[in-house]
Amino acid sequence: MWNLSRSGCQKVLDNPRPLQICSLFGGKKDNNEQNNDAPSKAGLFGNMQNLYETVKKAQNVVQVEAVRVQKELALAEFDGYCEGELIKVTLSGNQQPIRTEITEAAMELGPEKLALLITEAYKDAHQKSVLAMKERMSDLAQSLGMPAGLGEGFKQ
Repeated sequence: MWNLSRSGCQKVLDNPRPLQICSLFGGKKDNNEQNNDAPSKAGLFGNMQNLYETVKKAQNVVQVEAVRVQKELALAEFDGYCEGELIKVTLSGNQQPIRTEITEAAMELGPEKLALLITEAYKDAHQKSVLAMKERMSDLAQSLGMPAGLGEGFKQ
């Protein structure tokens, strides 16, 4: 169909489509649509609010679980011994010293040897405590659905 006017000849479409008004990020905006529904129908960035809320919930879950693990570790006790088990050192799961037990036999060895044995027992307890912490954090990472192998970094 052609439209003849003083300005010239123009072709008019037989089936003109109605004009669509789009929001800033490409979502269709109907005339009867309220502004508060816009994010749910927006295009490229429409789900940004949903993504933000999901990430926020995940952060809260991780934070709650991390606090729970820290409390568990604080209550756990790990014993370390020197050679011959003359000295026993106990550390918490977060590597805080709890107690040291020294036998009479260790006291008779003299101050230099005693110092070495205490250090040996402390290192043993510390190693056990750190290993338990790494394993627990790795388990936490896996329980939260982190990719396989990510938790392996905790065990090194």
